Amino acid sequence: MLKNLRIRKFEPEEEYVHFTYSIKNSEREKSKELIKEYRTLLQKAIDYLWNLTKIQVRKKNGNYKITLPKKKEVYKPLREELEKINHLASHYVDKAINDAFSILKSWRKRAIKGRASIEKPRVKKAYVRIKTTLRKVVGESVRITVRPHEYITFPWSKSWFSRRVRELELGEPIIKEEKVYLPFRYKLPWVTPVNFLAIDSNLYTLDAYDGEKFVTISLKQLYSLKYSMEVKRAKVQSFASKHTKRGRELLRKYSHRERNRVLDFVHKFVNTLLDLYPMTFFAVEKLNKESMFKDANGSLSRKISRTVWRSIHRVLKYKAPLYGSFVKEVNPHLTSRSCPRCGFVSRKVGKTFECERCGFKLDRQLNASLNIYLKMCGFPHIREIARVWVGVIPLMGRRGMNVRDFGEAQGLRVDIKYHEIL
Repeated sequence: MLKNLRIRKFEPEEEYVHFTYSIKNSEREKSKELIKEYRTLLQKAIDYLWNLTKIQVRKKNGNYKITLPKKKEVYKPLREELEKINHLASHYVDKAINDAFSILKSWRKRAIKGRASIEKPRVKKAYVRIKTTLRKVVGESVRITVRPHEYITFPWSKSWFSRRVRELELGEPIIKEEKVYLPFRYKLPWVTPVNFLAIDSNLYTLDAYDGEKFVTISLKQLYSLKYSMEVKRAKVQSFASKHTKRGRELLRKYSHRERNRVLDFVHKFVNTLLDLYPMTFFAVEKLNKESMFKDANGSLSRKISRTVWRSIHRVLKYKAPLYGSFVKEVNPHLTSRSCPRCGFVSRKVGKTFECERCGFKLDRQLNASLNIYLKMCGFPHIREIARVWVGVIPLMGRRGMNVRDFGEAQGLRVDIKYHEIL
């Protein structure tokens, strides 16, 4: 019986993290011709498939039944039609057919739901996505094949991200008239995090607990940046109400400036945090601002609107694997009002949390980070049995803390305070 037994070797699935960087199009004249020719091919492919698409109206509910042609049946005749007008490499024909099918499938989903009109889709945005067979990485540049023995080269050696892409694998570049987008992917290393950090997000700080000590990271610089840009935008809005055309341009300009400055700060902040805590399992709150606005007054709602918690969590989530770290989102429900020692939930909590059952006292924000740490480790409170304690051992007794030096990344200073556990 053992002769027919097959032993399969376990091979873990490879997981990747994707990054996309943009550079200026240094070959605009050559790329314009490429984009124009590819746009013609793509629209021709859409027109060909549109003539074979069947659209029916259902009598019962008035919805549309849209049937697209099958790819296997129309691929060869469509390719022959496109080759007659093609002036590029033949691989661009295959790419145009695949993109045409993806555009029509996306249009079909939106049309069935009533989000798109029953009209033929047209290629409005000028772009071209390069297949992997048409691009080659040469040093710190990518060489694009236009026609046989005719190439366009886009270097990224002088870009700010050039040091980060040495271990990354290039995907399919996207060429537009002004910029070239370079998608990279990074293979996740098989490492086990050695540190843990549970983060509670507040208006001016990020309060965290790492299993031994509490850490407070100041966000006042980011909050003041948002506040100053909000004041400037209010002045521009009053100007836009009187001068419509010019006011719209200024408002768009200041909105882009605010977004770029905030994202720049968030990226530098996350880089500094990951440098301080490499190979760490981060636990962050899964926050919903809409529900916060319902329970807050006008003053608090304005303060909440200036926060960028989700941006910090999002950037941290996709940059963490580069440092051997991982991020987990935790439900923040009752984290600031629950006792980490006995699990009792208090109705009213001020700046200091005080348990009415066991007498445990701790700052409200630090208490929330401690409860997030418990949820991250998978130790929920057992409220049915009051005597069963499932808290954290370092809470018992007094412990001195060794303050590490905070880091600086590209001129950004992160203020970190370490608290003693009482």
